[in-house]
Amino acid sequence: MSGHSKWSTIKRKKGALDAKRSRIFSRVIKEISVAVKEGGNDEDGNPRLRLAIANAKGVNMPKDTIQRAISKAGEKNAANFQEVTYEGYANYGVAVYIECLTDNIQRTVANIRSYLNKHEGKLETKGALGFLFDRKGVFTIPEKVIGEKGLDEEGFLMELIDAGAEEAENEDGFFNITTAMEDFGNMVKKLEEMGVEAENAELQRVPKTTIKLDDDQAKKVLKLIDALEEDDDVQNVFHNLELTEELMAEM
Repeated sequence: MSGHSKWSTIKRKKGALDAKRSRIFSRVIKEISVAVKEGGNDEDGNPRLRLAIANAKGVNMPKDTIQRAISKAGEKNAANFQEVTYEGYANYGVAVYIECLTDNIQRTVANIRSYLNKHEGKLETKGALGFLFDRKGVFTIPEKVIGEKGLDEEGFLMELIDAGAEEAENEDGFFNITTAMEDFGNMVKKLEEMGVEAENAELQRVPKTTIKLDDDQAKKVLKLIDALEEDDDVQNVFHNLELTEELMAEM
C-alpha cells in the first residue's frame, strides 16, 4: 500500500474510534458554524456547508442536530470561531501539526503549549514544520454506495482518476481516495454529479515520511497526541509517527 493511502486508511480507522466519543459531534458542529458564518445557511450555495453536512452524516449525526447547528450558527450571538494552526515537536523528533477552531486564541495557545511542555515536546514558530507534510484531499467512500448507484468498481475509479484522484484503493469495504489539494474541489463536484456521498471528505496534512519508534517510545508520543485531541479547541492533529497495526489495535 502506498504512503498516502496507508495514511488515509489509518485516519479512517482512528476516526471510527473517535466517533465513539461525543467530542466528534462538537467538532463537526464547529465546522458547520464556520461554514455558515463564511457563506450563509443555504446548503446549495455554500460548498463548505455542504461538505460539513456530509461529514456530519458520516459520523451519524441526527438530522435535527445538524439543523439546530445551522440555525444556531446564524444567530447574532453565535460564537465566532477562528481557524488557527500550531506546529511543534513531540518526543523523539516526531512532528505534530495542530488545527484548531477557537473563540479564544489566548486560551488555545496556552493549552497547546502546556500539553507540549508536559509531554516533553516543544512549540515551534508558524511555518517551521510545513515542509514535512503534503496537503492532500482525502475521501472515504463506503463500497456499498457504489453498488447502490449501479456503478462498477473499475468504471467508478476511472471517473475519479479523470477528476484528479492520485491514489484510489479499496480496503475493508471502503474506497480511500487521495487528491492533490488543488483537485479537492473537483473531486467534491465529481462525486456530487455522480450522486455518490462520501462518508468523510477533508483536506489533511499527510506526512512525506514517517518516523518509526519502538512501542514504548511510540506510546509516549501517542499520550501527547491524545491530550491534544481531547482539547475542545482542537479539530485535527497530524503527525509523522508511523502507526503500525499493533499500535492501532492498542489504541
